[in-house]
Amino acid sequence: MTVKGIDVSSHQNTEYSTAGLGFVIVKATEGTSYVNPRHAGQVAHGRAHSLVVGHYHFARPGSMTAQAAYFLKHAAPKAGDILAFDWEDPGVSGAEKDAWIKHVRSVAAGHRVLLYCNRDFWLNRDHTSYAGDGLWIADPNAAAGHPRIEHSWRFHQYSEAGGVDRNVGAFTDRAALASWAGQGVQPPRYEPFPGTGWFVMGRRSPIVAAMHDRLVAVGCNRYRSSANKDVIGSGDVASYEAWQRTYNAEHHKGWSGDALKWPPGKETWDALRVPNV
Repeated sequence: MTVKGIDVSSHQNTEYSTAGLGFVIVKATEGTSYVNPRHAGQVAHGRAHSLVVGHYHFARPGSMTAQAAYFLKHAAPKAGDILAFDWEDPGVSGAEKDAWIKHVRSVAAGHRVLLYCNRDFWLNRDHTSYAGDGLWIADPNAAAGHPRIEHSWRFHQYSEAGGVDRNVGAFTDRAALASWAGQGVQPPRYEPFPGTGWFVMGRRSPIVAAMHDRLVAVGCNRYRSSANKDVIGSGDVASYEAWQRTYNAEHHKGWSGDALKWPPGKETWDALRVPNV
């Protein structure tokens, strides 16, 4: 049994036909310099018609961590949304593919993270068979739901008829897909604000590791190494100050001076802990 869906990009209209569909996966970003100008509208249209929504990133050569942060910032996925890595550029290696997926699974806990690629990439360029939470395979020369691979798959892109990429998901119906997509959704990983005095250099705690991952996810990454991400160090100070400046500018807080410096205050701590990835 399968459920039908489509994937769309700026080549498709903001409002598309949802008749008979259970899901839509929308292109969000490409590299670190392109955002699909229709992404927000296409996502909203899918939500308005009760589709399971996904977002995909078209990978280009370069830093996978930077591309992941760029993607998560602009995709702004909600709980239960699916995330996908679009592997089509031959300049992106299989190792980089694995790194992006593993990183996003780490910093965007609760989201299913997929690999999208065509049959040639899967059979001839991939050497690890790693696809995160599932393989989204493109094989337009195969009947829907019957891609010509031996590996298990979650989605099959089987047609480009009518200028729209058509897919099927290996689920009995939309409800089963929605349940699968939302199974990993977790509450915020942060504890309540522990007080300014808690933030001392060298403190080791899972709370610090959670803070580290969240800062990386929102693009405020000033770390030289993640080897000791559960220990407060200079990278945490620089990253958190960058986050405070960003939050200040985006929300017009008017902070200056010490208000933009380490240690964290309750207002920014609470803002950072709200999960939107």
